[in-house]
Amino acid sequence: MTILAVYLAALAIAAGWWMSRQRLTAKPWLEHGVLGEAAPAPALSSPKIGLGIFFAVVGSLFALSITAYFMRRDMADWTALPKPQLLWINTDVLFVSSIALYWAQIGARRGDLEQARLGILAGGLSALVFVAGQIVAWRQLAEAGYGLAGNPANTFFYLLTGLHGLHLLGGLVALSRTGLAAWSGRNAERLRQSVDLCAMYWHFLLLVWLILFGVFMLT
Repeated sequence: MTILAVYLAALAIAAGWWMSRQRLTAKPWLEHGVLGEAAPAPALSSPKIGLGIFFAVVGSLFALSITAYFMRRDMADWTALPKPQLLWINTDVLFVSSIALYWAQIGARRGDLEQARLGILAGGLSALVFVAGQIVAWRQLAEAGYGLAGNPANTFFYLLTGLHGLHLLGGLVALSRTGLAAWSGRNAERLRQSVDLCAMYWHFLLLVWLILFGVFMLT
């Protein structure tokens, strides 16, 4: 329950900051301007609202799962499993993927289509390497005798890493569509928004993985 409370408090702080950045706290009836002059468009968009709600739901799912992990760990039949060293490399690869998407985001905002394309390509390829690395880590554990049903610790490890991997694969579907739009030279504004959403999603998945990685390594 402590982990869930910390998560909810962090979520509330993040939501307040995010809303202030997206002008949800602005009071347009108090803003002055020339009569007839168009008001600046709000930074908030429906896709960003939807993605923010999705982050809250998925974050709650992981927070509950991690809480269950710690509660189950205190029981007598829990036996910790060794952590493959490959997880360190996978973490670095996911860092690279997130940085590449940030680079693509900068390129899209500047109208630099070539930079956006390279960032999308690098982010997608490194994400695929991360998923492949996770599968290799699973195989290493299974070959060492730490199968899915061998112990509750094993089950939680496969469950949490698999859940994170599924969300990353879902992100790759969206990223592939963004890549197709970038290479076809479609509307620049829609491309910028699409890259923004993908970058936000990648940063979120990196944060979730760092939390999971910390839980696995410190317990």
